[in-house]
Amino acid sequence: MRNKLPLFLVKIIYYEYWPFWLFFLPLVPYWVYLSICSRSLTYFTAVNPAMPHSGVFGESKSEILDLINDDYLPNALYLEGGVNFEDALIKIQSVSLTFPIIAKPDVGERGAEVERLENFDQLRSYLAQSKGKIILQEYIDYSNELGILYYRKPLSAKSGISSIVMKEFLTVKGDGHSSIRELLNQNERFRIQLPKLEEKFGKTLNSILEAGVSLNLQPIGNHCLGTKFLSGQHLINAQLIKIFDAIADDIPGFYFGRFDLKVSDLEELNSGKGIKILELNGVTSEPGHIYDPKFNLFKAYRDTAINMKIVSDISIENQKIGVRPTSLRTLIDLIWNHFFNKESEIQENAEIA
Repeated sequence: MRNKLPLFLVKIIYYEYWPFWLFFLPLVPYWVYLSICSRSLTYFTAVNPAMPHSGVFGESKSEILDLINDDYLPNALYLEGGVNFEDALIKIQSVSLTFPIIAKPDVGERGAEVERLENFDQLRSYLAQSKGKIILQEYIDYSNELGILYYRKPLSAKSGISSIVMKEFLTVKGDGHSSIRELLNQNERFRIQLPKLEEKFGKTLNSILEAGVSLNLQPIGNHCLGTKFLSGQHLINAQLIKIFDAIADDIPGFYFGRFDLKVSDLEELNSGKGIKILELNGVTSEPGHIYDPKFNLFKAYRDTAINMKIVSDISIENQKIGVRPTSLRTLIDLIWNHFFNKESEIQENAEIA
């Protein structure tokens, strides 16, 4: 049975656990082809002029959220790095933020350092460990979390939704006699996260849940943190595209990216009601539905290639109206600083190719 496989074998067999670079390695030739069509190796950096380098990585979440209509945003507070606890409390009270609160770094990927804080002690600890600017965001207690990958083309005016992923949180259900740890060990996805959960919860994992009681151990909807991604492609329709056309119209210079959001009721999604956008990610956004365990590798590569083509088409149109890609030298420097030299100053004013 699948859940009895050794974890190292699970990570090899199932591509949803592969490293980012390994999954995309077979698509490098297609990237080269698209680069030739777009006349730039860095064509993807000309897709979202509203974001530095189109949101490749290292962009400020708060600056991007500021571009979105407030009606769709949770209550939030941005704090500069090094803020002391007392000053943070004053600012939290000024915007009426109450616990639980989602805390996240202003710059970060794949759920790193994103936590749900339940009280002042946890907030004090989080602030003490944080080095850079952080976001404190109202916790939206909606049961449906989605990632909607949206695009629009600047000249042809064509728009669409190429991916919808539904998120199933890391939740165990008690049977009245098994400990939380034993319940986690019954599921391969949960077993992979067990070291992190042991560090976070400690002896609490030895507790026994009553029969029928469910416990969400990871409220952050990120694949790397144990959330199961399920395909929501069936939710795509013309009305939903119109709703996100209207949202995107308020964001000049944005043409491709994934809205991470919560919605109060899937039945109301097409009305545009009950939507709260948690983040907007840029050009490197993945079509999250491909990580549905029922998907196969061929379909995953097919749908990823479709999105790569959309990015190339947008870049070509943007270049026609004067948007120029980041130079290869600048992008290499950015990659080096981001992954290998995080403490150094990164030059934000891109050289123009």
